[in-house]
Amino acid sequence: MTPLMLIAALAALQSDSTVYTLSPASRFEVQTGNAGLLSFAGHEHRITARAFTGSIVYHPDSTAQSRVEIVIPTDSLEVLTPPDTAEIRKVTAAMRSDVLDVAHYPEIRLASRSISVHDGTAHLVAAVTIRDQTREVPLDAQIEIGSDTLRATCTFTIKQTDFGVRPYRGGPGGTVRVADRLTFDIRIVAVKAVTRP
Repeated sequence: MTPLMLIAALAALQSDSTVYTLSPASRFEVQTGNAGLLSFAGHEHRITARAFTGSIVYHPDSTAQSRVEIVIPTDSLEVLTPPDTAEIRKVTAAMRSDVLDVAHYPEIRLASRSISVHDGTAHLVAAVTIRDQTREVPLDAQIEIGSDTLRATCTFTIKQTDFGVRPYRGGPGGTVRVADRLTFDIRIVAVKAVTRP
């Protein structure tokens, strides 16, 4: 049983909590910047996750007990820009093999360490794991909770070097390279899990 399944199973036993699972309508994107002497000649890249799993356990009467966990397979990450298919393939291959080393580090994880909710904003401290390096990242998410659906939006930044990642370098003598700082843009649509009596 995976950690996500275990969380959902335990929460289902608690009448005061609701389990939501991530819908394919969710979106996980990363925006890169440029650095280096020839940064003006390079491209900013937008990267998307084509696959992900996750769950949210929400305790309305005790939000501090709520939990979030998201897993993104690293080989599902794909570069969307610039609009040149040859370069997209080249940069995607370099990102997967040289930067993320998907053969040895198959997942990126985000798991909440603490949550508080005030006026539609969830304040989280999240444990983000990339290449087996975990760092705590504070972030704020705007949330909407309906009868069967939970929606959340969140934007935050990290430094690749904090996770032992060497930012991509290319061009003559490595003069064109991706900036250390990355911006994550997350749009979650999660659907209430159906529990069996």
